[in-house]
Amino acid sequence: MHKNETPFVSAEDIFTAMGLLSRLPVPPGDAARGAAAAWAFPLAGLILGALAALLGVIAHAFGLPSPLTALIVMGFLTMATGAIHEDGLADTADGFWGGWTRDRRLEIMKDSRIGTYGTAALVIVLLLKAGTLAAMPALLVCAALIAGHGLSRLSAVLVIATSTYVRDEGTGKPVATGLSQIGLAIACLTGLLVIALWPLFQPFPAMLYGLGGLVLGHAAMRLFFEPKLGGYTGDTLGAAQQASEA
Repeated sequence: MHKNETPFVSAEDIFTAMGLLSRLPVPPGDAARGAAAAWAFPLAGLILGALAALLGVIAHAFGLPSPLTALIVMGFLTMATGAIHEDGLADTADGFWGGWTRDRRLEIMKDSRIGTYGTAALVIVLLLKAGTLAAMPALLVCAALIAGHGLSRLSAVLVIATSTYVRDEGTGKPVATGLSQIGLAIACLTGLLVIALWPLFQPFPAMLYGLGGLVLGHAAMRLFFEPKLGGYTGDTLGAAQQASEA
């Protein structure tokens, strides 16, 4: 490889992915690599999920009730990510239920203010996740957090790899182009590794329910926004991640 060529993958991409997907204090990556660093999104999700699981274990060790532990874990994840994905979900809901044309939907989604539809979508998804985590045994919560956050970021990567970015500019533009086949393969292999290890921590039938729900969330959200937009935006990536995670 010549010195002026951009590598397909780089170890620095992990820091880039963490910088894009979280507000955690990590060494600065190379944001200019854009989608070239998207292969590391599932790894970033695994790190976030593992940190949340560790926090949940500590809370459980102190004897906190499950509902409170679930809220603490979700509060940590919201702060750690800067609610970037939740913001995308809310903007997507506002745009699609508040606009009747493609251009109007894109205009509403670009507005930083949250509307009634976005608020409703956030409340429903957050309550769904909180209720589910609170109802699960501690060990299964750890498995669900790690697997769910890693695989839901892979869900977003698959949208990037198989769809078209529809804006001329925007926060999602830097990751809309440049994902290499090698990078996509590594992201998918990361997801397959998670699936292979998942049954060690959760009964196989329960894992299948979780994996099936993730696939359903991915497909349903794409069927919701892609036909009307002809592709995706940064907001709909967040919506796809949230639907897959939930």
